[in-house]
Amino acid sequence: MSLAPARNGSSTDILAIGNIPILWVFALAVFAVVIIQSLIYMKAAAKAGPAADISKTELRASFRAGAVAATGPSLAVVLVSIALLSLFGTPAVLTRIGLVGSAATETASASIAAGTMGAELGGADYTQTVYAVAFTAMSLSGAMWMVCCLIFTPLLRRGDTKLRKVNPGLMAIIPTAALLGAFASLGVAELPKSGVHVLTVAASAAVMGMCLFLAKRLQAPWLREWGLGISIVLGLVIAYLAHTAGA
Repeated sequence: MSLAPARNGSSTDILAIGNIPILWVFALAVFAVVIIQSLIYMKAAAKAGPAADISKTELRASFRAGAVAATGPSLAVVLVSIALLSLFGTPAVLTRIGLVGSAATETASASIAAGTMGAELGGADYTQTVYAVAFTAMSLSGAMWMVCCLIFTPLLRRGDTKLRKVNPGLMAIIPTAALLGAFASLGVAELPKSGVHVLTVAASAAVMGMCLFLAKRLQAPWLREWGLGISIVLGLVIAYLAHTAGA
């Protein structure tokens, strides 16, 4: 089989270079690092659990809850990733969008990079050369996330230590408030787009609230663990039905 398309920068056969073996090697290497890190953290949590009065049963429940909670948001990422496979190739989508960064940020970086070359993602002028530049921009964008974590994590740890000395209760409130603010801002940003967006956000919130209510009333902890995944799936279903009815 000829490798000419992969060597021709003016070709629009993006997948010819987007799925080359070396990119697959890098993608699998990133997945291996994530898996190893997860195992190390789980082992460390199990070792430190007794000192924090956390039983093995509670640890297993927390791990299970984390896994279930991650499944729901991953569905949205999967749907977006499928749509972007033809633009970036499987290895790039798996690493840049599936693991590091976010679909919106990475796609915006690639779009800006392509625009500087007078091209458009997926357009007739989206050549292999443009793809290489866009992929580099995506990688640099994601790398900055990691660099920021390396720089600011020690600084934030110092602030955490000082706040605990002033008022230990603050560190129980601040993380919760930060999470609520982050997710609320994401949800509010979707509301002005259309009535379907408003319905989806409201329906998802209602389903999540109902899951939490039933978990407490029925003494069913599994509903609390699965609540996020259930609300996202039902939200997607409602969004599809509402969009179809509107169309």
